[in-house]
Amino acid sequence: MPRYRLALALALLPTCLPALANDDLRLTIAERSGFVETGRMDEVAALCDTFARLHADAVRCIEFGTSPEGRPMQALVASRSGALDPAAARAAGVPVVLIQGGIHAGEIDGKDAGFLALRELLDGSAAPEALARAVLVFVPVFSVDGHERFGAWNRPNQRGPREMGWRTTAQNLNLNRDYAKADAPEMQAMLALVEAWDPIAYIDLHATNGAQFEHDISIQVEPVHAGDAALREVGRTFRDAVMSDLAAAGSLPLPYYPSFVEHDNPQSGFEDGVSPPRFSTGYFPLRNRLAMLVETHSWKEYPVRVRITRNTIVSVTDQIARHGRDWMRTAQAADARASALGGSVLPLAWKATDTARTVDFRGYAYTRTPSDISGALMTRYDESSPQLWRVPMRDELRPSVEVALPRGGYLVPAAHAAWVGEKLRQHGISWQRLAAPQSLVVEVFRATRATPAAAPVEGRQRLELEGAWAAEQQEIGAGGLFVPIAQPKARLVAALLEPQAPDALAAWGRFNNHFERKEYMEDYVAEQVAREMLAADPELRAQFEAKLRDDVAFAGNPAARLEFFYRRHSAWDDRYNLYPVMRTELPPAEAVGAQ
Repeated sequence: MPRYRLALALALLPTCLPALANDDLRLTIAERSGFVETGRMDEVAALCDTFARLHADAVRCIEFGTSPEGRPMQALVASRSGALDPAAARAAGVPVVLIQGGIHAGEIDGKDAGFLALRELLDGSAAPEALARAVLVFVPVFSVDGHERFGAWNRPNQRGPREMGWRTTAQNLNLNRDYAKADAPEMQAMLALVEAWDPIAYIDLHATNGAQFEHDISIQVEPVHAGDAALREVGRTFRDAVMSDLAAAGSLPLPYYPSFVEHDNPQSGFEDGVSPPRFSTGYFPLRNRLAMLVETHSWKEYPVRVRITRNTIVSVTDQIARHGRDWMRTAQAADARASALGGSVLPLAWKATDTARTVDFRGYAYTRTPSDISGALMTRYDESSPQLWRVPMRDELRPSVEVALPRGGYLVPAAHAAWVGEKLRQHGISWQRLAAPQSLVVEVFRATRATPAAAPVEGRQRLELEGAWAAEQQEIGAGGLFVPIAQPKARLVAALLEPQAPDALAAWGRFNNHFERKEYMEDYVAEQVAREMLAADPELRAQFEAKLRDDVAFAGNPAARLEFFYRRHSAWDDRYNLYPVMRTELPPAEAVGAQ
């Protein structure tokens, strides 16, 4: 970091950070170094214990999971309400906010800012009454193994700290793509923490990538664009209040992610949207809870980013303390409304229309010229020359995938009951087991096209399905699962089990075997079968001859011509391209053992 930038950043700190004795055990390595460095996981463990020891009446240090490399995942629970465990918080109706840092452990502003803000909240120098009326669950580092992959150039497009952690986990999973599929042990631990505490708001702290400009933070909240209508109003109120607090403190906050529509081209402007539930802001609205994505700007110096993140944490905690009980009542009403969604049309994905408006954006003067290194057109910014950009913003959103929900729910066959049941349990979704086999008229989804991704994503081969639901008689074996739609997490049920949802289990390739052909008919056998079928069925002969006449591609494809007959023969696998989860309009009989 250039010295003049560090001096400027440090000069800003006294406006919000009180002077502290150097022997205060709650000071972070970041503070002691003038925000040049950040500590390692041993510091997190020590601070967790220290806060709990020095504030025994108001702080608990808990371990909520273990990483693949054996590191403890720790959280600090802070409140002066007397509610320091989930049962006590529920019994007293105290609102809970869960704030996590280090989901991308190179973007570690949240860890240092969180300890700083927690100290001030406890000392009463910031939002002095907030902890008396709320519970703060603070996870300093989510990706603990990623945090310990420490290096000076782990974030080459970020100013400070001197060294930081890595973007992914030790299993090379990106936790910020894992909320819905929950593959990572760390995510499964986080979901268990969420299920235990049921926070009214989940705050996800990051530092963004991208261009250079004056804006220093973006605050995105959902539900705002999607989800329960009453909760959308709460989401807007929450977002606007935090942005107002940040602006009053001197920041230039944005309500959208400042990533250009065309990479590296400022004139292409911005596009807002609704994230799919692999992200926190797409996931928590499906639980009828608030999510806030906080993105400080990576090109601001580390002291500045920590200060702004600290301001955000204080504002969030204060807002939850002031309004959390009211927002909880709105969320509980949303739970009831979600339980009645069966039979209605539900959007599963959203996209921006082509309608654009012009927004003012505080950027810098820039040039776009060919590079003599790469040969590509490159944008170069002049940070000494602020410039107001007037650029397009596309933020008119429409559903891109919608589904009519079943009135009863979903049926998972016994062959997949174990792993699907466990995945649903991780999300806190209720289900029942079928005690006896049944023959039912259900809806099944038969794919007309199944397109696997060309390359793996997060270690899985994603699958895009085209097709439709249709009624069929099916035999449902004992041991299968019935997943009722009539439950508070109905939106999450659909997001996981509707095959065309963007982060469904099917979309993440968990049922790919069912879209692979496993049995074949030899060509010489198919030739004989075709002749027998043509001789026995004049109507089939007419269909075949018409297709030869009208479909040139079919006529010239020997394999397609033989498959025409194979698909109409009893040897054809009627389970090929059949999605192995069914929908039912009525709860099945003998469904027992709710989970």
